[in-house]
Amino acid sequence: MRIMIMQSNGALANLWSDHLHRVGLEAECVAESHEALATLSTEDFPVIVLDVGQSGVMAVADYCSYRWPNSRVVFVTSSSFFSDGSIFSHFTNACAFVPQTTHPDDLAHMITYYAAG
Repeated sequence: MRIMIMQSNGALANLWSDHLHRVGLEAECVAESHEALATLSTEDFPVIVLDVGQSGVMAVADYCSYRWPNSRVVFVTSSSFFSDGSIFSHFTNACAFVPQTTHPDDLAHMITYYAAG
């Protein structure tokens, strides 16, 4: 099963990807929103990991909810923006909102849970 990660920090994307691989998942890592949108135009992912702090992340989440309504989005953040939980009212496909500092093993197991459906 393949998961998409949109993360501009290549080292962090690789860390998350490695932990996903350890639990039996493959990761498609993209750095920018235009790459994510191009990939999502042709490929469905059960779970997409998006960093709230990146440019274009809201457009990617919105496009995903339109194009692939069964895909779930795990939002990660390094700020307090949306800390009130309002992201769940803005994006119906949001399934989790976690700090960027979440341990990669925990993130991988959370993604595995949501990918299983």
